[in-house]
Amino acid sequence: MTSTTSTATLPQRVFGKTGELIPVLGLGTAPGGMGLDDADAIELFEAAIDLGVTYIDCAPGYDNAHRQLSHIVPRRRDEIFLVSKAPTERRQEALDMVEANLRDLKTDALDLVYVHSIGHQHPEKVLAADGSLAGLRDAQQRGWVRYVGFTSHKKPEWSERLIKEVEVDACMFALNFADHFTYGFDRTVLPLAVERNVGIAAMKAFGGARNMEYHTTDDEKDRPSCFREHGFDRFDLCLRWVLSLEGVATAVIGVYNLNELEQCIAWTKGWKPLTPEEEGLLESEGQRLAKALGRHFD
Repeated sequence: MTSTTSTATLPQRVFGKTGELIPVLGLGTAPGGMGLDDADAIELFEAAIDLGVTYIDCAPGYDNAHRQLSHIVPRRRDEIFLVSKAPTERRQEALDMVEANLRDLKTDALDLVYVHSIGHQHPEKVLAADGSLAGLRDAQQRGWVRYVGFTSHKKPEWSERLIKEVEVDACMFALNFADHFTYGFDRTVLPLAVERNVGIAAMKAFGGARNMEYHTTDDEKDRPSCFREHGFDRFDLCLRWVLSLEGVATAVIGVYNLNELEQCIAWTKGWKPLTPEEEGLLESEGQRLAKALGRHFD
């Protein structure tokens, strides 16, 4: 695989209170882990790091992603900001998941671990003395994790509660111009996170994979985004919209091949604020897509 994209450093932003400088484009490894064979995924992940996409987002639920990354992490650990997740409400399970993540990724520490998908994990349990955030703090005290946070795809009011009641280092929210009209993290939770100086990563900038499914079938080489499925493919505008939100340090994008990776890199390097005409287009298209996708708060 030969890259034609310049290896000049990607723009970087400060990741909230962590003080870390991270690239404005992060690599989501779900498409590789769930949609590519190991050799292709490893080559793609290596290319991303070579090109400056060094915020690497993975999770135990991404099928083969941890195994694929284990071929890279021991050699390139100092070059990457390595992120994983703990999809649980329970303290001991979170601690066990971190330990398994370390073993699977062949590293002795992770830069960041999120309690995964607040909205599926109830705040009362996550916040309890035996809850998953306490488990991640245990892992932090053991030196297994540098920073602790949570991700959220829906129920923004639960994210607001966590940010108000407990100190976290970072969050990752579903942020795009269509979900602005449904979940509205940018309207409610994001300002609070900025106020508390929480590091903010954005996910689902292109709406997420079709049917939120990253596995590919035998006749597919990739999985289209749900925005494209509903007739919108101005992904350059999608990326510029999310990177224009105050506080967003990085947009985590999953890619299936080098062309997709290089296109996203080119868009981030050429980032500029949206024009009034582009904002108007996204306003109308966002309302249309929000209705077509049918997402809601439950």
